[in-house]
Amino acid sequence: MTELNKIALNILSNGKGILAADESNGTMKKRLDAVKVASTSENRLLFRETLFTSKAMKDCIGGVILFDETINQKTSLNKTIAETIISSKTTPGIKVDTGAKPLANSSLETITEGLDGLRERLKKYYSLGARFTKWRGVYTITKEYPSKLSIHSNAHALARYSALAQECGMVPIVEPEVLMDGDHSAEDCFVKTSEVIKKCFDELILHKIDLTGIILKPNMILAGTQSKKKASGDEISINTVKCLKESVPSEVPGIAFLSGGQTEIEATENLNLINKNNNTNFIMTYSYGRALQQSALKFWSKDINNIKETQNIFNHRANMCSLAAQGKWSKELEN
Repeated sequence: MTELNKIALNILSNGKGILAADESNGTMKKRLDAVKVASTSENRLLFRETLFTSKAMKDCIGGVILFDETINQKTSLNKTIAETIISSKTTPGIKVDTGAKPLANSSLETITEGLDGLRERLKKYYSLGARFTKWRGVYTITKEYPSKLSIHSNAHALARYSALAQECGMVPIVEPEVLMDGDHSAEDCFVKTSEVIKKCFDELILHKIDLTGIILKPNMILAGTQSKKKASGDEISINTVKCLKESVPSEVPGIAFLSGGQTEIEATENLNLINKNNNTNFIMTYSYGRALQQSALKFWSKDINNIKETQNIFNHRANMCSLAAQGKWSKELEN
């Protein structure tokens, strides 16, 4: 077992998953504006520290993806954020891409940037305690898209990023997200997601990536948000498992799904069904942002100093996701 494989398994094993707390300041401002809390660095830190010091961190969260501002902050106890996370035997991680920009010669699609200076940034993040990284490629589905150009360009960038992360001793999360936006069917999503993931692995193999030391973060196979025909939970789970079984090399230790616009309950229910139908050797767990934090954020916004009750709400959500990652969740447990 390589060191990278060990890190990946520590993050994903035993019903644990990933808390995606890597919202940029712009995204965090939108979230806080929506609940009428001022988006100051102090408030962003207070909310995140509330989650990072909860009981769920020890029991349900194997890794936390951080944003650059957060990994450089200190808590109210004057500990670094990474030290706080590590004290729960959880692994700190860091988002390292600089966001999606218009793709030249296909301006309605995007290419994720951030390779310039990445080697130096990774060394800095490693010294701050990060042991895994995240880079997100984004794809839209229409009749024309995703184009071959988008699929190839983003796969190439994900592979180059992964090589640099592994060189620095960190596990790369490879996140090719086929967005839910649009009126496409679940069948379209299956075809396009398969094509995107296969191309990513072609490039990862070409770049000599140790596949036992990565985590794949894909979307589930869902119909578009404007689609007239929604897939059932069973269809989502069966098609998602089939897509990954056919597209992902067996050396990959695990898959941590993004929630991608699903509600907390939808993301939990679908993950649970995926695990009930999981006939692969992959660990299948969660890497959720809103689907882990939204209820806690809403409650916290009413009284930002009520740490204990905010943590109780987060603990419940994380526990539900952990049960789903083991195929042990049921709707009754939500009450």
